[in-house]
Amino acid sequence: MTTDITIIGAGLGGLTLARVLHVHGIPATVYEAESSPAARAQGGLLDIHDYNGQLALEAAGLMEEFGGLVLEGRQALRILEPQGRVLLDQPDDGTGGRPEVQRGELRQLLLDSLPAGTVRWGHKVSGVRALGGGRHEVAFADGATILVTGLLVGADGAWSRVRPLVTGATPAYAGKAVVETYLFDSDRRHPATAEAVGGGMMIAPAPDREIVAHRERAGTLHAYVGINGPMEWFTAIDFGDARAAAARIAGEFEGWAPEITALITRSDTPPVLRLLHSLPRGQRWERVPGVTLLGDAAHLTPPNGEGANLAMLDGADLGRALAAHPGDLEAALAVYEQAMFPRSAEAALFAGEEMHEGAGPEEGSGEHDLFALISALTRPEPSSS
Repeated sequence: MTTDITIIGAGLGGLTLARVLHVHGIPATVYEAESSPAARAQGGLLDIHDYNGQLALEAAGLMEEFGGLVLEGRQALRILEPQGRVLLDQPDDGTGGRPEVQRGELRQLLLDSLPAGTVRWGHKVSGVRALGGGRHEVAFADGATILVTGLLVGADGAWSRVRPLVTGATPAYAGKAVVETYLFDSDRRHPATAEAVGGGMMIAPAPDREIVAHRERAGTLHAYVGINGPMEWFTAIDFGDARAAAARIAGEFEGWAPEITALITRSDTPPVLRLLHSLPRGQRWERVPGVTLLGDAAHLTPPNGEGANLAMLDGADLGRALAAHPGDLEAALAVYEQAMFPRSAEAALFAGEEMHEGAGPEEGSGEHDLFALISALTRPEPSSS
């Protein structure tokens, strides 16, 4: 049985892998650059889908605990025109397959499910090199090194240090950026915006830009302001001057309803720029002994609702493959990669502009249906001439 399993990255994918391995009695060690679980905020709401993320949690034996994290009512959906007219107001009737949880709470659930000492905090990887025979050396920023004689898993995200071992692909700017903002205690302090967002998710789409907001705990509204444009346009904005940066971003939404643009202009936190990157669609690599990737390290795409779910399913599938092939590491990795490659390629079709053109996951999946609906609702009326 494989006993020397080293996972780089304590995100949702890496932790799911460690948990599924633990369920099957296989030890692993996770190395994470952050100094502790509380080193930084872990992001906002995640919708965990019944066709991938929830399957991973079932494999991890954590579905009951996951149920305790679900924020009731957050599958509600509102789609607004930029001027504020409601195109769709869909309540959460409890039958949807995409319950929402806070990312940080889900990560903590996975951490709590692992034996003490599984995650080694404060280990920032500075480089990885192959030593031959499926062995690898991992170097850390503090000068320490480890020798991996079994399996090395890159679960270290977009800028993976492990990825170069299997492919020369690097992330490229995707032509779009997201600016992140928060409004706190919105029902009392920002009632018009709270009403516009509703009880779950609000989407206000337009060509080359959109504003998406989620209602989190305690009336917090977490917004993602998306704009298509060259990277230089965004990097020329001084985000160190929060007021000026917010005004510059809000200027791109001139004429939009004030209750929507308040998500930018009234933010209780400085706006945070997130430049979006992606890896080549459908990328694969030849089997490299002793190493593989999962999540964004393997198949980074612009946010499309699938990233965290796919990372968790990658982790679960890899863990189950390793458990099913004791003593044959390469067979396990071949099984895992042969399933992961086409799955991630299909999900990548659902990124960027295509999501408004009807491309995406298999018809009937929650994400396909959602964006097909947005496309239909926002399609221009045919000319009567």
